[in-house]
Amino acid sequence: MRNPHRKLSPEQKALRKRFLYATLVTSVALAMIGGSWHVIELGAIRMEEMRARATYDLSEMDKKLRAAGEDIIRHAMHEKGLVRFDYELIEIESLLTHEQWAELERMILIPEGEFIAGTDLKSADPQDKPAHSVYLPDYMIDKYPVTVAQYARFVAATGHRPPLDWENGRFPKNKLFHPVTMVGWFDARDYCAWAGKRLPTEYEWEKAARGTDGRRWPWGNHMDPQRLNTYYSVGSTTDVTAFPDGVSPYGVYDMAGNVFEWTASDFKPYPGSDAPRILFQVKVPVVRSAKDKAQGVADLEFVEGVYYKVLRGGSWKSDPFSTSAYHRNYALARNASDFFGFRCAADVEGGDKK
Repeated sequence: MRNPHRKLSPEQKALRKRFLYATLVTSVALAMIGGSWHVIELGAIRMEEMRARATYDLSEMDKKLRAAGEDIIRHAMHEKGLVRFDYELIEIESLLTHEQWAELERMILIPEGEFIAGTDLKSADPQDKPAHSVYLPDYMIDKYPVTVAQYARFVAATGHRPPLDWENGRFPKNKLFHPVTMVGWFDARDYCAWAGKRLPTEYEWEKAARGTDGRRWPWGNHMDPQRLNTYYSVGSTTDVTAFPDGVSPYGVYDMAGNVFEWTASDFKPYPGSDAPRILFQVKVPVVRSAKDKAQGVADLEFVEGVYYKVLRGGSWKSDPFSTSAYHRNYALARNASDFFGFRCAADVEGGDKK
C-alpha cells in the first residue's frame, strides 16, 4: 500500500502537475464542446419553430413569392396588363355594408404641435438616431391600414394593376379586412391619390403612432406580444381591427406589427445623425459579364439621385423590436412584399403642410 505521507520527488511532482493540467484542459474542452452542442441544438429547435410558423411549406419556396424585389417576372406580367381583374365595381361594393365601408375609411385627426421623433437608445439602429423635436400642423391619417376590400374597389374603379399575389387577378375574399400587401410605393401613392388623400410623411406616421411623449410603442415603453401581430406569432397578416389593445394614443390601429407601411418620405439621415452615409445610398446589383450572369454573380453599384423610401411599423414577420414606433425600415419604391402595406393621410383644410 502507498504511504500517503511519503514525500514526492521533484520528477513525480512535475508529472503530477502535468497530469492535473491535462485533466483541467480536457474538462474545459469537453465543457466547451458540450456548450457548443447545446447552442447548436437550441438553434435547430428554433429553426424548426420558425419553419412551423411559416405560411407555407419551405420545400415549396421556389413556387412562392418571396422577399421584396424577388418577384420580377410577376412584376413584368402585371405591368404588361397580362393579369386581368374581372370584377365589376358594384360586385366589390356589395361585399361590405355601408357601415363597414365607412368604418374602414375613417380618418383620425392628429392635432398640431411638437413631438419627439427618433431615439437616443444605444441599442437602436443608426438611422433611427438622434431623438429630436418636430413640429407638425393638424393633419388626418387613416384609422386602419388600407385593406384588401378597399384596394379591390380601387382596382375595379380604375383598372389599376392588382397586387402581385392576387393569383389570376382574384383577390382573397377570406381576407377582406386584412391589409393589402404585395403593392409597391407607386401603387400606394396612386391609391391614396384616387381616394383624395396622400401617403403620410414618416414624421406624420410616427407622431400618429407614438404621440408626444416619446414612447417606444403605441401603448407604451414595454413590448407586449398580446397587443400586436409580429414575429410569426400568427404566421400571416391579420384583420386590421384584431388588436384594439395596441392602438396609438390617438386611437389609430395596427401601427405596430401586421405590415410595414410605405410613407411619402425618402430615406435620408436625420439632422445631427452620425449614421454612415453609405447606409442611405441606393445600391443595385449589376451583372458585369455573361459569365457572371451564368454563375448568378452580381456586383452592388451605387445609384446617384435615387433614394430608398421609408417604411414604418414592423410586420408579422419582423423582430418585435423592429415594431418600435421610431424604427425606420427602407426599400426601393418598386419593391413589393407580403409584409409591405400602407395607409393614407390628408391635410386639414386651412393647415400649412411642412
